[in-house]
Amino acid sequence: MTDAVQQVAAKPARTGVISWHSTPRRVATIYLPLACFVVVLLFPFYWMTITTLKPNHELYNYKDYNPFFVHSPTLVNVKKLLFDTEYPQWLFTTMSIAIAATVLSIFASVLAAYAIQRLRFRGSQWVGLAIYLAYLVPPSILFIPLATMVFKLGLYDSPFALILTYPTFLIPFCTWLLIGYFKSIPYELEECAMIDGATRLQILRKITLPLAVPGLISAGIFAFTLSWNEFIYALAFIQSSEKKTVPVAVLTQLVQGDDYQWGALMAGALFGSIPVALFYSFFVDYYVSSLTGAVKE
Repeated sequence: MTDAVQQVAAKPARTGVISWHSTPRRVATIYLPLACFVVVLLFPFYWMTITTLKPNHELYNYKDYNPFFVHSPTLVNVKKLLFDTEYPQWLFTTMSIAIAATVLSIFASVLAAYAIQRLRFRGSQWVGLAIYLAYLVPPSILFIPLATMVFKLGLYDSPFALILTYPTFLIPFCTWLLIGYFKSIPYELEECAMIDGATRLQILRKITLPLAVPGLISAGIFAFTLSWNEFIYALAFIQSSEKKTVPVAVLTQLVQGDDYQWGALMAGALFGSIPVALFYSFFVDYYVSSLTGAVKE
């Protein structure tokens, strides 16, 4: 028996078989798909950057200039965007609206999610499902009734019109996300606090919310991003150019008839995407952990 084992061990391994841990297999199954994924994600930012730095004679002359490189970098487009338009005011307005809508939505979502998950009233699960289904309603369907309410309340052409309408599509998803995250927090912690005489609000403020910080950050990122990039309501409810948000103002103010100011347009899109990218980069770990906590139940 020992001799047979030694003979088998002494046989050379078959050639031509690729191991799971071999370099060619890792390249084909891991590095190549990741490289394609990164290129697809980063190429729009690269294109916006080179278009921002290109002078007009390079933008419209592909015969003499390579469209994927900048031959004579210039900051004329950046100067035109920042000093010849009201872009700083647009950026400030967008930031204010996004922060206000995010705070309002997270506050309402926390109360709704905690009530559905912890108060255990009859039909709570169906209420949670109904709230999530409300998120699936297209904004174009809600546009007409919301427009009627905005005009009746006298909020047309005011940032408050957007601050009050954005939660209509932010609260449902944030509530659903926080319901899933609250499920991952042990209920025994709250039972011990209630035995010690704590009220529901004290439990929510001192126990549940500190443990749910990753979920709150994830919901905040989601709400902030959608508020920042929203276009339909911002286009319909805001008329004054100085009160417009970045997505709407860049398109409406830098396009005059058939004249598309591509350099300034790309500069506005690039600068408008930087705050969201920084927001994600700072809290990406909390975002991933909250998503895993929300779906594992």
